[in-house]
Amino acid sequence: MDDEWLRSVDNHILSRGGPNFPELLERIPRPPDRLYVKGDPDLLHMPALAIVGSRNPTEAGRRTAYEFARHLGAAGFCIVSGLAEGIDTAAHRGALDAGAATVAFLGHGIDRVYPSSNLDLAHEIAANGALATEFPLGTHPDKSHFPQRNRLISGMSLGTLVVEAARRSGSLITARLAGEQGREVFAVPGSIHNPLARGCHKLIRQGAKLVETAEDIVAEIAPLCTHLLQTSLESTTKEELPEHDDEEYRHLRKHLGHDPVSVDELAENSGLTIDQVSSMLLILELEGIVESQSGGRYSLLAR
Repeated sequence: MDDEWLRSVDNHILSRGGPNFPELLERIPRPPDRLYVKGDPDLLHMPALAIVGSRNPTEAGRRTAYEFARHLGAAGFCIVSGLAEGIDTAAHRGALDAGAATVAFLGHGIDRVYPSSNLDLAHEIAANGALATEFPLGTHPDKSHFPQRNRLISGMSLGTLVVEAARRSGSLITARLAGEQGREVFAVPGSIHNPLARGCHKLIRQGAKLVETAEDIVAEIAPLCTHLLQTSLESTTKEELPEHDDEEYRHLRKHLGHDPVSVDELAENSGLTIDQVSSMLLILELEGIVESQSGGRYSLLAR
């Protein structure tokens, strides 16, 4: 079966100890004996960051994952995740929309797609990035496979970012594995009223680095891979990414100044919902237009 599958130029099998096997995966406990890869195997040698989180995120969480992936991908990182619904999907999509590299590790054979709702996304990743798995062809998705898959997501990555995770979540397993593998762990904080923020808050209490912007991650990771990065986040955000011009962003910016203002005040003054304001502020912060202050308040950055 493997021989027939390998006839496609896009299909590859990488064996541990071989010249094309990812170096970081060689170093983890219980490295896989082989990897089935559909797409570009060279992407498994890029400096990578994992983005994981809830399969049922809030809209703000989904947007957060998308924007972090888009900015980090544009800064030269390969975005790694697990093709699950929710945060994983948003992370892969953010990388693809930035024209950046993305790798999806699967908990089943590479000749299958799970969940089926991500069939089109899987095809797009295979065409522009890579799908990878240690499970042989024909292996069905199984609950026990996904924690095993998670060690590869964290193991290939210099750091793992968790965006929205409940206290009992597969994403926390990935974060724990990242720590055990000597990788960085990052978490995005959220509202104390959001159950999906509790896993991230738990990680932060345990020593994960609290991040508010993509630059927070680059500052930690860049020294580990300076020679591999294609560009810096600063040049990406200041030169390549234009400020938002759509009407809602212009309307919100009318209510922002150099004096800090809370999300609730911005929502009340602008007539936008709190979720809309939170999502838009994140994007503006990632692009260096606003900065967060103590007490959950925001102000315009001096340009």
